[in-house]
Amino acid sequence: MAGSKFLGFLFLCTLFHLSSSGGIENLSNVPFNDGFNKLYGELNVIPSEDNKSVQISMDEKTSSGFHSKAMYMHGYFGASVKLPENYTAGVFVTFYTSNNQEYLYRHDVIDFEFLGHIDGQEWVVQTNFYGNGSTNRGREERYALWFDPAKDFHHYGILWTENGIRYYVDDVPIREIRVVVRSRERFSILRNSLEEVKRVDRMDDDFPAKLMALYGTIWNGSNWATYGGKYKLDLEYAPYIAKYSNFMLNGCPFEPTQNSTQCDDYPRFYDISLDQRMKMQGFRRMYMTYSYCCDKNRYTFPLPECVFDSKEFELLLKFDPWTFGAASHEARK
Repeated sequence: MAGSKFLGFLFLCTLFHLSSSGGIENLSNVPFNDGFNKLYGELNVIPSEDNKSVQISMDEKTSSGFHSKAMYMHGYFGASVKLPENYTAGVFVTFYTSNNQEYLYRHDVIDFEFLGHIDGQEWVVQTNFYGNGSTNRGREERYALWFDPAKDFHHYGILWTENGIRYYVDDVPIREIRVVVRSRERFSILRNSLEEVKRVDRMDDDFPAKLMALYGTIWNGSNWATYGGKYKLDLEYAPYIAKYSNFMLNGCPFEPTQNSTQCDDYPRFYDISLDQRMKMQGFRRMYMTYSYCCDKNRYTFPLPECVFDSKEFELLLKFDPWTFGAASHEARK
């Protein structure tokens, strides 16, 4: 089953080039020491000799992480990541933008979260975003990966502008949230469907709209990360090592001396072609395993930006009828 899904997706991605999607293919890599500082667990954050990559690790003493030196107001942020090998249940590896150190209770987040792995199961990555500390309205989606992210590096990208967010895996768009400004009013669009686009009232403060830095961390997420916390961290397999390289920090950096951001040249939120949208749909309809938009037990009424996609819903219903089935929702009332 997994093999046939992979071949189908490989066919969809044939001839896909990021160069046709708005110009971010020409972005240059940033050396680690030029763009980042160690965040915590300093002894476990080890840049490579050529300064092109870094490894972070978690052992019995500490976890670790790094963050960008600058904060940004919009941009494209990317990195190639190689996850820890072997049994990694409970090992939570992240790549994300946030401002939680500046706005503890009103922070914004756009993230990739890797949820650990056990032999015989698919690798799972989660995306999420929220603004102004709206953690009670999580907008998580989870996907099975069509490759083993512990065997080699794979690239993950976040495009964030005032007009939207788009997530990439190996240059393939996998999720998109659009915000359109009209007559000084902000409207949200979740445009994952070719058939329809739904404009709704603005997301208020739920859309990330403040300066953010870029982070990479590894830590113990045993209570919830791997299959809802069913499988726990086992330090017998430590140290757990995650590696990052090919850093891209093409954004609108904040200049403290000028109390302003420099926004002359960075990627804008461009529309993607019909061909690219079909590839995004192909990914979502083969690999998505969770969407908050279809979780009837969590949200009785979907959040306003949600657009119903019958093919995505059919996949989710087969994968987890308890979460996504209307009958189970009625049974829990």
